[in-house]
Amino acid sequence: MGHLTKKQIESFRQRLLAAKREIEGLLQRTVSDAKPVDLNLPIGRLSRIDAIQMRSMSQMNRYQLDIRRQQVDASLADVAAGRYGLCRSCKGPIGLGRLEVLPESPFCVDCQESFEGT
Repeated sequence: MGHLTKKQIESFRQRLLAAKREIEGLLQRTVSDAKPVDLNLPIGRLSRIDAIQMRSMSQMNRYQLDIRRQQVDASLADVAAGRYGLCRSCKGPIGLGRLEVLPESPFCVDCQESFEGT
């Protein structure tokens, strides 16, 4: 963890907490959008198809938000454990630039690229 100062870690912790609040707010606002479409509603076939498609998109958004919330929670746990900023794979430092862009990033660029096969 020596590559980050206490001030930087606290700044990232605050950003992670803000991201968590934002994600939880988005999840709360999209609960009704992800509910099943009532097939007995007196609407036209195309409107029903649109509603089903919107529900599917909302469910995918919620899934992606939930994954991000899990990453944020894991990063907050890393802050508390004193290992924030370390790659979960190679245990080396995650670059400051990467953390600036994505504070919940669990992997350094090299490990992320190897996972993606690039």
